[in-house]
Amino acid sequence: MGASAMEAATRYADSDGLSIAYQVHGEGPPNLVLTPGFVSHVELIWEEPTIARFLGRLASFARLVVFDKRGQGLSDRPGRPPTLEESMDDLGAVMDAAGCGRATILGISEGGPTSALFAASYPDRVSSLVLYGTWARMLRAPDYPQGIEPELLDRLRDLFRDEWGGPVAAGLWAPSAVDDPEFRRWWAMFLRQGTSPMGAMALIDLYREIDVRAVLPTISVPTLILHRGDDIVVRECQGRYLADAIPGARYVELPGADHLAWIGNQDAILDEIEEFLVGSRRAYEPDRALATVLFTDIVDSTATAARLGDRAWRDLIERHDATVRHHLHVHRGHEIKTMGDGFLATFDGPARAIRCATSIREALSPLDLRVRAGIHTGEVELIGDDVAGMAVNIGARIGALADPGEVYVSSTVKELVVGSGLDFEERGVHALKGAPGEWSLFAVAR
Repeated sequence: MGASAMEAATRYADSDGLSIAYQVHGEGPPNLVLTPGFVSHVELIWEEPTIARFLGRLASFARLVVFDKRGQGLSDRPGRPPTLEESMDDLGAVMDAAGCGRATILGISEGGPTSALFAASYPDRVSSLVLYGTWARMLRAPDYPQGIEPELLDRLRDLFRDEWGGPVAAGLWAPSAVDDPEFRRWWAMFLRQGTSPMGAMALIDLYREIDVRAVLPTISVPTLILHRGDDIVVRECQGRYLADAIPGARYVELPGADHLAWIGNQDAILDEIEEFLVGSRRAYEPDRALATVLFTDIVDSTATAARLGDRAWRDLIERHDATVRHHLHVHRGHEIKTMGDGFLATFDGPARAIRCATSIREALSPLDLRVRAGIHTGEVELIGDDVAGMAVNIGARIGALADPGEVYVSSTVKELVVGSGLDFEERGVHALKGAPGEWSLFAVAR
């Protein structure tokens, strides 16, 4: 690697005003960005010999970028764990600051959902995806028997509350190293420096809600899923679920019970990653991507136009269009097209789409204009400056069902904005013309 890893400078990327700590090791191509798991600290990781060796091996065949999630390690700590959308923003900001136009994303444990969502949303920036010991949803559900029972997270949360400061849960994360006093000392220090007891408990609470199952089929980059068969933190069936849901993904199950990738036989993992990266250097031109689509529509536009007359109606529409475009700009939306009395726009995150829609609604109220809006997240076809596909059709159907003055979202959107502070009200289950199955819809609470 040249200079030792501990001598690498810690730098900071700006992510919407927050500073995200990162380091770069080795030389590329390829670029390899590691999205960390439960706790991270970009400097303390080098004090544990096994992880130093693990990262050093990665940096021997790639330009490795490691970073601390917001709220952890040397990054800013805003007081709550990041939403998936914010984590994607942080990942993108680190890539920009490190000069990574495209990279392989390595998502470990908790870093998996963010990495999967980023790969689906930005296939032009992701050359390939590697997921280790991770999951799409943590808790069991009627349609997801692979998950764990909520009581297990309750017990883990209590453990963090009562025992933080020591080598808490070392036997879960690294059973083969739990009797090593040096590892226990480092693990306790790593946890203390990485986050606080409240931060750890808040993460456990967030794990109850994260669910990225809906976006897995939209991932179009080459994907490798690695999982240890006896992992007791994340069950192997959760890794198999990822491989089954992501088109073309390759699943490799490895022996061992350690959840930490660098404990146990790390070479088996590193060999798979190195082979995958070397064999995946091919050009990729995406024509599909994950996006959040927003449809807006003026309620009773025909009647209003008849009442006002042509000139006044044109003036009002011009003010409406200017207002919508202003809020699209503020919330980083991309105008696709206007449709007379409404807009179709796309966003790279559902929370921004929701906040844009609600701000448009409030801004148009003084003009005596009521709008309805529909929002859905899914895979869209990129056709020049236009978008098409099932996700667009679903967004349009949802918008058409919205009551005057309301913003309706699909259940997919609701699941992806967990932790954002947005509240919703149920609006029933509906059949959407041209879309398979039935869809649960929700209105954004005022």
